Amino acid sequence: MKKLIIFGGAEQAEVSHYYFQNDSIYSVEGFVVDDDYCQTSVMNGLPVIPWSLALQTFPPSDFHCFVAIGYSKVNLARKAAYEKVKEAGYTCPSYVSSKAITANNLVLGDNCLILEHNTVQPFVEIGSNTTIWSGNHLGHHSKIGNHVFIASQVVVSGGVSIADQCFIGVNATLRDHISIGIGTVIGAGALVMKDTMPFSIYAPEPTQPRTTTSQEIRKI
Repeated sequence: MKKLIIFGGAEQAEVSHYYFQNDSIYSVEGFVVDDDYCQTSVMNGLPVIPWSLALQTFPPSDFHCFVAIGYSKVNLARKAAYEKVKEAGYTCPSYVSSKAITANNLVLGDNCLILEHNTVQPFVEIGSNTTIWSGNHLGHHSKIGNHVFIASQVVVSGGVSIADQCFIGVNATLRDHISIGIGTVIGAGALVMKDTMPFSIYAPEPTQPRTTTSQEIRKI
């Protein structure tokens, strides 16, 4: 098995460790975090090393590195860490769940995380450092950029173009053949029917609580 370290020390890193360890050709050997965030020496039974010691402890000649950071700062934190790791000489593998359905002509960059029950249709292209959480539909001929985060149960219809650094929330729907501008944030449950401007935000109004309580309903 190939030896892997994970850059990150929060939930995203724990999830990535689980999938790589249980459903890949990689053996996770430890975690690396920025020096300012190194508050523990062990995580999930593995050593946690500050970045200043990473090259010495886990040299790029012997270890691959996966950057496991969420969508903090609209994906910019993950982008910065990815670029630092690549500059240091690490190879960054992608993970595709064995329970995902992907066409055999998928074009996929490095350091991507594609979890279970995703359906990826033919002629889809996904850039580098992009996270596709569980249960999404990525329609044919869609193009997804770098440093993107797509949450769960999202429908990306055919021919959609999603630019770099976008965030797509749970249960969002993107109609076919539209372009999502760089840095766009699309909130949970949004229905997007037209192209978006760069760094725009689409967020539907959340459901408001009713004045009637559940205790009153129980009496009916």
